[in-house]
Amino acid sequence: MSDATKLPAGFGRLWTAQTVSSLGDGVMHAALPLLALTLTRDPMVLAVVTAAGTLPWLLFGVLGGALVDRWDRRRTMWVTDAARAVLLAVPAAAAALDVLSVPLLTAVAFLLALGSLFFDTAATAYLPDLLGRDPAQLERANARLRGTQTAASGFAGPPVGSALLALGRSVPLLADAVSFALSALLVRSLPAVPRPAASAGESLLRQARAGASYVFRDRLLLGLALRPAVGNIAFLAVETVLPLFARERLGIGAFGFGLLLTAEAAGGLLGAGVASFLGRRLGTGTALTCTATIEGLAIVGLAAAPNAYVAGLALAVCGAGIGATMVLGPSLRQAIVPARLMGRVASTSRMLSMCAAPFGAFLGGGLANAYGLRTPLYVAAGLLLTMTAVTATMTSNRRVEAALSDARLDPVAESAVRTSST
Repeated sequence: MSDATKLPAGFGRLWTAQTVSSLGDGVMHAALPLLALTLTRDPMVLAVVTAAGTLPWLLFGVLGGALVDRWDRRRTMWVTDAARAVLLAVPAAAAALDVLSVPLLTAVAFLLALGSLFFDTAATAYLPDLLGRDPAQLERANARLRGTQTAASGFAGPPVGSALLALGRSVPLLADAVSFALSALLVRSLPAVPRPAASAGESLLRQARAGASYVFRDRLLLGLALRPAVGNIAFLAVETVLPLFARERLGIGAFGFGLLLTAEAAGGLLGAGVASFLGRRLGTGTALTCTATIEGLAIVGLAAAPNAYVAGLALAVCGAGIGATMVLGPSLRQAIVPARLMGRVASTSRMLSMCAAPFGAFLGGGLANAYGLRTPLYVAAGLLLTMTAVTATMTSNRRVEAALSDARLDPVAESAVRTSST
């Protein structure tokens, strides 16, 4: 490996921290819907719990990005993870005392997501600073982060979460709390990086609007944001009904449900591993269109699945498409967006996707109640394929190459911004 592409030592600590935290997230990804199922079997109530995990992005997304661009990004990450570790002690105690309720789970899902807003935005902005905004390093780093995140949160976490839940309802909650605490300690040891200087005298609201308008004025960035936005409507519609679909249509229990999520994660791991190859071979724009198409077709396969084996295969294929997309899209955004706007652009893009998710959750619950459990899956597939067709020209190879060329021509401006902040 050449020095030009070797990742700095600090990245290893960030990688480890996110892997540990992702393992805890995977435990909760399986345990939370199963915990909710111990309290209710109403699809619409389950939709409320699912939607609560997306509402902070609707309420605070753009402002959160503006705050991250003002704050020390490393400190934002470790403080947020420490707070989430403390938060999880509340439902763990409630579960141990047998007073856990749907409103409490909903509140916890909301607050965990609020922490995720600040942590994820800060991490997205911190990474290009750590790596010097080099596109090749960003793609390598995001492939590693996405790969281990998928392995930990999807491949290892769900079956562990299902197994821990069998030991007691508070056990998976405590496991996630420990993962957040360890992540906070690791992030606190990361190297400091220069922060872009905030515009003098500019209000928080004005800075937030500037970040949002930057996304909406750029067709490439808008295309990169619209795909996950529509995708989240589809995926949340699927996720809301998947526990019931697995139990009532596929005939599998809690452990089998965990294995289904593991199959999706295994595909995601493969997708993250081949993302760079696809980007080089097809061009980033064409690769993104192909992976989105794969996701839609895979959901069709899931909807039509006659048994758990076919469903697992469909979820694995869908996971591969998502894994590749989640390496190529963020790497491209981090390479072309100025450092001074990175937090706001990242949070605006994430806000669009997360704000769309509650609609997907209620869409899935409503369609399941009215037309059966397979209907939300077919509707989700249709949304994914339609979105792919609409955004194909917005994220074309030509637009991608033009944006990368513009970013390479503007290193002096970025350097001046950085110098003024030190």
